Amino acid sequence: MPMRVARIFFAILPFLSGFVACKKVVQVDLNNAAPQIVIEGEVTDMPGPYQVKISKTVPFGSGNNFPPVNGAIVRITDSTTGFTSALLENDSSGIYRTNAFVGQHGHTYLLSVNSEGMSYAASSAMPAAVRLDSVNFVRNLDLNNKPAINAVANFQDPPGPGNKYQFTEFVNGVQVPQIFVFEDRLSDGRYIRNTLYNDTVRLHQNDTVLVRMNCIDRNIYDYFFTLLQISGNGNFQSASPANPNSNLSNGALGYFSAHTVSQKSLVVY
Repeated sequence: MPMRVARIFFAILPFLSGFVACKKVVQVDLNNAAPQIVIEGEVTDMPGPYQVKISKTVPFGSGNNFPPVNGAIVRITDSTTGFTSALLENDSSGIYRTNAFVGQHGHTYLLSVNSEGMSYAASSAMPAAVRLDSVNFVRNLDLNNKPAINAVANFQDPPGPGNKYQFTEFVNGVQVPQIFVFEDRLSDGRYIRNTLYNDTVRLHQNDTVLVRMNCIDRNIYDYFFTLLQISGNGNFQSASPANPNSNLSNGALGYFSAHTVSQKSLVVY
């Protein structure tokens, strides 16, 4: 499942004691600018097909009806092997899907999009896989001093700095409107117990929770981090007022990510 990032803001929380984020504050443009193309795509180490979604932004305050972009020429190339997949649009939804191939750790993938006389490109290197060992739950108090249950992702960070992670949480099959990212800058090589502080959807006993951990590259981590600087919260919002750092060329909004996937599902006890 692709990461929903072009139309939402994300929350990043200080998961470990002493984690401090130092990034430049991004200025937000809230004017009624001309529509911009939004490209959202991924390759993972799970069997495809993978998809690229292409749409246009709308002016701030115009709602969340993002018109799809049809008739684009979309390709994904494994620059390590030279294999190229031409993506097909099966309907008029602006969603383009690959033919069958499986992403590989250590390979770099290139995305090219040609649409309405413009060309866009991005590259993403798939990191080595890190396994999500387990998920458990902690009970604590939320910001309103009310009882809360939060999932904890447990995994071993490998030696060597530079590992970056994204976590997505689903409750009873529905994605929580909050995505978390973490880097090992202050915890290299440690065993990580990363609490996903969820302040938007309350967990209850007997809920089914799925936690997905992606190993992501620097560009994608920076994309999420910039969204934090813009939004300051984890609520889904329109992409129109925000221009986060993107790995796409030629002014396109969105992202193209090659990442690994490890996930666990269990019932809240």
